[in-house]
Amino acid sequence: MFDFDLNISLNEASPLYLAYIGDAVYELYIRTIIAKDANIPVSKLHKAATSYVKAKAQSDTVHKLMEYLTEEEIRVFKRGRNAKSYTSAKNANIVDYRHATGFEALIGYLYLKKDFERLNEILNKCQFINIHNKGEF
Repeated sequence: MFDFDLNISLNEASPLYLAYIGDAVYELYIRTIIAKDANIPVSKLHKAATSYVKAKAQSDTVHKLMEYLTEEEIRVFKRGRNAKSYTSAKNANIVDYRHATGFEALIGYLYLKKDFERLNEILNKCQFINIHNKGEF
C-alpha cells in the first residue's frame, strides 16, 4: 500500500472523513477484482462495480459482516452510521445509506490505521459474502 504519515488521531477524525477514504479504498478493491478479466468492455465493468459499491449492496454486506467485527470495529462502524450527513445517495433509502457510510468509515479507518492485514481479511470476507449474494465476483 501507500506510505503516508497523517498527524491525526483516528479516534477523533470525522467519521465522514473516514467514510470518504473508505469509499475510495473499497471502490478500488472492487474495480481491481472485477477487472481481472481484461476482455470485458469498460461499460460492463462499470455496471458490475456499481452493483457492489451502491449503498444497498454495502448495507447488505455489512449486516452479514457484523459477527466478524471486533468491538473497536463496531464502534467505528456506528460512528460512521450515526454521522450527520447533509447528502444522501440518489438511489438508496436513508437506512441503507447510513449503513453504507458506517461500512465505508470502517474501511477508511483500517486503511488509515495501516492495518492492512485486517483490512484484507475484511475485504476478503466481503468478497465471500458478495459471491454468495450474487453468485459471482
